[in-house]
Amino acid sequence: MMDIPTGNQSQIPGQNVKSAASPPGPLCNSLPSIQDLSLGLPSNQGPGYNHLQGSSCGSRSNLTTHSSTNNTHHSMLHGNNADQNVQQFTDAYVSSMVPAASQGINVPPCSLPMNERTHTFKPQQMSLYRPYQALSPPFQPPYTHQGSQNGPQSPCQKYQPISPLSFGQCGNQTPQSPQQAFKGENVESTVNTGYIHNHAALPSPIQQQPHRTLSHSAGNINKLILNTAAQDRSITAQSPASESRYGLDPELLPSAVKVMAEDRVEWAGKVFISEPFSRLPPLATTSCIIEDRGNVSPSIIRCTSYCVPCEGQIALLSRLPLGALVTPLARQNAGEKPLPVCREPEYVVGCGQCGASMCPVMGWQDCGQRFSCPFCGKLSEVSWQHYQPTRGVEGVRVDKDKKPELSMGSYEILNSQKGEPAALLLAIDVSASALRGRCMEFVTQQIHALLTSLNREDVDALSDVRVGLITYDSRIHVYDLSPALSRPHMLVITETDELQLPVREGLLVSLKDCVDSINSVLQLLPQFSPTCDDPSGVSMELPVRAGLAVLQALSCPGKLLIFHMTPLIEMGDTNSSSGFFGSNKPKSIFQPSEVAISLAKECVRQGCGVHLFALSQQDVGGAWPGHIPYLTGGALHTYSHLQGELDRERFSTDLKRTVKTETGYKAELRIFVSKGERFLCVCVILQCPLKMPVIPLFEPASPDLRVSGCYGLFVPGPNPSLVTMATLDGWTTLAVELAHTRPLDETRGVAVQVVLSYSTQTGDRRTRVHTLTLQCSHRLQETFRHYQAQTLLAFYCKKMYCAVLERPLQELREELQTDLTEALASYRKHCCSASVSAGQLVLPQHLRALPVYINSLRKSEVLLPGLRSSVHQRLQQRCQVLSMDTCCTATHFYPQLLPLPLSVDSSNLPNPEEALRCCGASLDPRGLYLVHAPLTLLLWVGTRVPTSSLVELFNTSCFSSLSSGETKLLVLENPLSISVRSLINTLNSQVPCARKLWVVKEGDTCEEALQRHLVEDKSPNGGASYTDFLYHLHVSSVRLLQ
Repeated sequence: MMDIPTGNQSQIPGQNVKSAASPPGPLCNSLPSIQDLSLGLPSNQGPGYNHLQGSSCGSRSNLTTHSSTNNTHHSMLHGNNADQNVQQFTDAYVSSMVPAASQGINVPPCSLPMNERTHTFKPQQMSLYRPYQALSPPFQPPYTHQGSQNGPQSPCQKYQPISPLSFGQCGNQTPQSPQQAFKGENVESTVNTGYIHNHAALPSPIQQQPHRTLSHSAGNINKLILNTAAQDRSITAQSPASESRYGLDPELLPSAVKVMAEDRVEWAGKVFISEPFSRLPPLATTSCIIEDRGNVSPSIIRCTSYCVPCEGQIALLSRLPLGALVTPLARQNAGEKPLPVCREPEYVVGCGQCGASMCPVMGWQDCGQRFSCPFCGKLSEVSWQHYQPTRGVEGVRVDKDKKPELSMGSYEILNSQKGEPAALLLAIDVSASALRGRCMEFVTQQIHALLTSLNREDVDALSDVRVGLITYDSRIHVYDLSPALSRPHMLVITETDELQLPVREGLLVSLKDCVDSINSVLQLLPQFSPTCDDPSGVSMELPVRAGLAVLQALSCPGKLLIFHMTPLIEMGDTNSSSGFFGSNKPKSIFQPSEVAISLAKECVRQGCGVHLFALSQQDVGGAWPGHIPYLTGGALHTYSHLQGELDRERFSTDLKRTVKTETGYKAELRIFVSKGERFLCVCVILQCPLKMPVIPLFEPASPDLRVSGCYGLFVPGPNPSLVTMATLDGWTTLAVELAHTRPLDETRGVAVQVVLSYSTQTGDRRTRVHTLTLQCSHRLQETFRHYQAQTLLAFYCKKMYCAVLERPLQELREELQTDLTEALASYRKHCCSASVSAGQLVLPQHLRALPVYINSLRKSEVLLPGLRSSVHQRLQQRCQVLSMDTCCTATHFYPQLLPLPLSVDSSNLPNPEEALRCCGASLDPRGLYLVHAPLTLLLWVGTRVPTSSLVELFNTSCFSSLSSGETKLLVLENPLSISVRSLINTLNSQVPCARKLWVVKEGDTCEEALQRHLVEDKSPNGGASYTDFLYHLHVSSVRLLQ
């Protein structure tokens, strides 16, 4: 397999593991080096494409074991060198490399697994990669020959000489000169599907002769002319983690940074017009103003492909998922128009048959008296109050531009029905261990400061929020905060198995009427005398059930903030089948207990979002308390007893953000997809030989598409097209998977509608409607052309992170690799119109960054735990990533590596858009670098940073005296300090949670935290580097086509 399991990764029953009896063998000899391999098909061997095996066991395992009996040569192509010109085509990326040192040399054979009978790709499993250099000796590149077959490679030359760009030719065409290739003359007729780069050679996986001498014929590969500039270019020394096992230069591979930079340049200063059947939108990481002209903004609904295959067989042939990412309450970008709001009596009601809301894709008939619904295919009458005539041949209503429901892709309906306003419940731990701790006083002070600031904000909706207070140890203490009382009354509930509230009045009181009473109680809490001391800890379910009982008694939704300061225990019988070790049936560590799921369902029905602030969280042992918070739309915030100043600042920031974030309560999300129209032909035969004419009768339509799955942080129900959530905010994103039920009509396209019904903080019931229309095509090439890598990454992430509840991790990693391998093989076979050799890597234009994204997902801590990964950290990271939108997900799996200037003036201010590739080779010991990810913020300091920069930024002149770890930059009045702190504040405003800044010194022990974010390198948990992963993708995809 591509990744080796580390010491703490458990083996799950049913997974294939390497036999202990197999000989160890040297790892570096699994595949030969570049110079030992050749390129091209033998003259007597054709491609011989067979049917792609989508679900075969052989293609589901990683390419890891190499047989010693089946001799096969490997080949692969490199491309996308940033220092060279790129010839652009329509939608493919093709690269090739040619060995300059192996010409005229007999090449020894290479072993790869081959099925003797079927000759189809069937990889086995073997550990190819060692853990990071801290756990094993540094990586030694394999020896390669220069002039002599077994001679060692010169230490000054790490990679092959780079040749100029050239282009693959059809077998019957004359190779063009490099000058013609650069100019693009006569290229589109030959290669009309994408980019082509010719560099130096890679080993070919499809030759089967034991020995072969390289030949350069026009049918296989062009003769290349060495580029003097490329030869003279000095190659930066790579770190052991950056080096490829096969001598590949990472700088020549497709770059995710370059893809994002090109997209920003393309959309700089432009406005994306979101119209029906519009083209590909900007990437999620590109800041762009969106104008709604009948289609929803891509920040709300972003599809994996904006061209849907007309038939299910075509969709299966692409091997890539068909779906969408939905962020119903997505925030508007600066400069965009606010979402239009319609009042319930005034807007045109939607379909009365299926419940879909009115949208621009409704078809009007009979001069506007009726309309046909594209989601059920039925006709609905228009009430006389909302009737308006139509005009033109297309039947457009005359008031279309005046009503958002007729012309906008997104709008909101303000319902006349109003419910109870949301409440804010505070539950504070007052057990003996909590009172003995040092954080009780600080917590009460922060709560007091927050409530006081809310009470002063007269315009804010939170100024009149109803607030309740609960304290607990092994018992529940509720407080009567009625304004009529001279002081609040505490009521103790000892029977916690079945909670019965003694009173209802006074439990939730308006903030302006009870702020003084709550503050008086908060001042007394640190002086409480513990009445009982339970050494085993306090169950988190106890305050959840208490807060839920208060909200149920008063029939209102709300946020429940729990401040827990003691060790947590798990409620329920640990010997029952609900526990992880309670039965012989293997279970995932990610599965919540049945008690947690049952309690989360009750919170969803009531609209109660749980936010837990764990102030003494244990990383080893104990129950993980995050299941209920994340399943209810809340979050888990962990701190180490709030001892340090940094933790206290983060706690204050998290508390304010939790309370002030705009939230929807008691949400219900419905998803509608297109359904076609069918007519039932009835022929009536009379007694006479004459026949009645054929009368078309309308029959209920079956759906063209259906929602086959929905993935995210919510309690799943039986219907994937109907999702209920307790709370959600502007970051909440779900992944929706679509599947064909019958062929689509290419002329009508596809419509997808998402309808969100929710309650606001003030109790208003609103319905937000988003409609997206997509084009259809019978051509597989059009589907590939309209995929986006970042959307596929976010979709795969949510699907795989939800699947860890039931499936083994190794199986999920193999599925990711197999899907991508078969997708590349399918594109190579069906969509690449150019005559490319077997040694050329072919990628669709907009999927150039997909391999590095998928590799980063495969080796993430959730799917591939490392030696230093705790179970709690993995559980926390899974839930945090599942709740991210597309932009944050892309930044999480490919962080921004930002170089900081050593001295700042008006011309070289830090720019968050000037990112570098995430690899160790990008780090210069003379520089400062900021690593920005949604959950992490690292500042890397090289050993040779100028003293003046250290003084301006850290107020120290010695590198050795600079401390590593969590820190806060000093407020220094100089341009460098001001600009760096301003950049950090800007980046912090773009993420959903507060982060600590880590200073990482070059060569320090804490540098492993940085190595986990250099996703193009080998990861500390044993994950493959980007170069090696792309090599194996190419080898596997080519062998699938044999």
